Amino acid sequence: MAENLRLERVSLAFGGLRVLRDVHFETRPGELLALIGPNGAGKTSVLNCICGIYRASAGRIYFGEQEISRMRPHQIARLGVARTFQHGELFAHLTVIENLLVARHVRISTRLVAEGLFLPRVRSAEQDHRRAVEEVLEFTDLERYRHRRVDELPFGIQKIVGFARALAMQPAVLLLDEPSAGLSRDEREDLARYILRIKYELGTPIVWVEHDMQMVADLADRIYVLDHGEPIAEGPPDDVLANPQVIRAYLGPAAREPRRAHNSSDSDALP
Repeated sequence: MAENLRLERVSLAFGGLRVLRDVHFETRPGELLALIGPNGAGKTSVLNCICGIYRASAGRIYFGEQEISRMRPHQIARLGVARTFQHGELFAHLTVIENLLVARHVRISTRLVAEGLFLPRVRSAEQDHRRAVEEVLEFTDLERYRHRRVDELPFGIQKIVGFARALAMQPAVLLLDEPSAGLSRDEREDLARYILRIKYELGTPIVWVEHDMQMVADLADRIYVLDHGEPIAEGPPDDVLANPQVIRAYLGPAAREPRRAHNSSDSDALP
């Protein structure tokens, strides 16, 4: 069951370096919320705070009715919070299917003794986990790579494997950290299709850090913008991407016209 994620005035600092200040948003059921901003805006730091990799200096984070601000990463993952990483962070020496099976660890409910004896309920549970992984492989068109070692695969396919591993957790909320970075045009189109299927078929809330503004404009339900760690805009894509403050954050103080970046070939340009 999908749960809403809520951040209340979350701030983060490392010594005298302020990374985030008063970040606040809440996901909605089945919503694709894009988290955007210039390089260094603090987008990945927000995801790290949610996942427990960083501990917020101030503010609170809730998953459903439960506060997760002080939980450890594995505890948060067990609640159903899954994420991808910018660089995959896969087990390179394992095969694709083995990487996805690692993600099923949060769903294991059998006891150690029963596993050691390989009792019938353990065998049944293992079959269920493998069945779930096979469904994800089919969902992400990775069936032909199932027995390939990750370090033998192109970077773009590795990124899709990282995406598939997060799905294998059967998450209640999905955090995507620049999943399109390094992908070819065709791979980006496939990724967009997977994201839309998650949204419409599974109804899983998604918080999506992304630099490809055309993808954001096409897919996002709502956009939340950070600049130097502070929120500067929130709302529907058309409104946010035409916001002068957002345009200045991306293009600099000299920017005047919202459509100035329309003909740029840079994927970070506002559409």
